[in-house]
Amino acid sequence: MKLSIIVPCYNEQESLPLFFAETQKQLQKLAVTPEYIFVNDGSTDQTLSELKKMHKQEPTIVHFIDFSRNFGKEAAIYAGLQAATGDLVTLMDADLQDPPELLPEMYRLITEEGYDCVGTRRKSRDGEPPIRSFFSKVFYWLINKISQTSMVSGVRDFRLMTRQVVDAILQMGEYNRFSKGIFSWVGFKTTYLPYENKERVAGETSWSFWSLFRYSLEGIIDFSNVPLQLAAWGGIFSCFLAVLIIVVIVIRTLIFGDPTSGWPSMVSIILFLGGLQLFFIGILGQYIGKIYLEVKKRPVYLIRETDLNHPNKD
Repeated sequence: MKLSIIVPCYNEQESLPLFFAETQKQLQKLAVTPEYIFVNDGSTDQTLSELKKMHKQEPTIVHFIDFSRNFGKEAAIYAGLQAATGDLVTLMDADLQDPPELLPEMYRLITEEGYDCVGTRRKSRDGEPPIRSFFSKVFYWLINKISQTSMVSGVRDFRLMTRQVVDAILQMGEYNRFSKGIFSWVGFKTTYLPYENKERVAGETSWSFWSLFRYSLEGIIDFSNVPLQLAAWGGIFSCFLAVLIIVVIVIRTLIFGDPTSGWPSMVSIILFLGGLQLFFIGILGQYIGKIYLEVKKRPVYLIRETDLNHPNKD
C-alpha cells in the first residue's frame, strides 16, 4: 500500500530534516511505501535547497513542488492533493506540531476499523496566546451556529484519508478554498484523535493573529450565507425603527409642539443609518469579491519547478 505524505512548507529549512527523520521512524512500523510531496510555498530562506538535497538523497520517495510565489497554505494543500498518487494520503506540517507518532493509530483505524478519514484535534491550546485561543473558540462556536457544515473545534489539517476521500475533495475546484470546511463538507466516515498541543521544533510560525482572523472570515463567507441574511434583516429592522421614530416625532409635535429644530437627533439618525448601510454594503462586497475571483478562473497556484509530472506543471 502506498502512502502519500503532503507537507506544505514556508520557511521550514530547519524543521525539514527533523520532520523527515521522525516520520520515517514511524512509517517503519507500517506496511506502506511512502511518497513525500513537499510543497514550497514561496519560502524566502533555504527551504528549496534543503528539499532538493533531500530529493537527491532519496529520489524515489522524496518529491518537491516549488511555487512561483507565496500562494498560501490552502493552495499548497491543493497542489499536494493533485500530485498525490497513494492509496492513502496524509497532510502534515513540517514543524512537528502534527505528531508523526499518531500515524500508526490513524493507519489502524482506517485499515481495521473501516474509517475513510482519521483527523486530529488538540485537546488543549497550552502554550498559545490566550487571546488567540479565545477567538478560536468563538470562531468554531459561530461557524457551527450559522453554517450547515459542522466543524470540530480544535481540529487540525493533519489527517489520514483514503483515495476516495481525496478524489472527492479534488472535485471541489473552487478558487476560494477553506480546507477545514471542505473536509467536513465531503463527509465520509470520519473520526478524530485527540492529542496534547505541541510546540514547533524550529523556526517561527507565519500565522499572525491578523492572518488567522482573515482566515476565519474566509471560512465564514465560504460556508455560510447567514451574513447576507443578517444584512437583509438589519435593513428591515432599520426601516421599522425609522418609521417608529417618525411616528413618535409626529405625535410629540402634535401634543407639545416643536420647540427646537431637532437637528442633533436628525444628524444622529442619519449617521446611524448611514453607518448601517455601509456595514451591510461591506458584507455584500465580500461575497461579490468572492464571486469575482471565481469567475476569473485564475489558477489556484503556479509551479516554478518540480521533479514530478504534476498535472499543472508547465
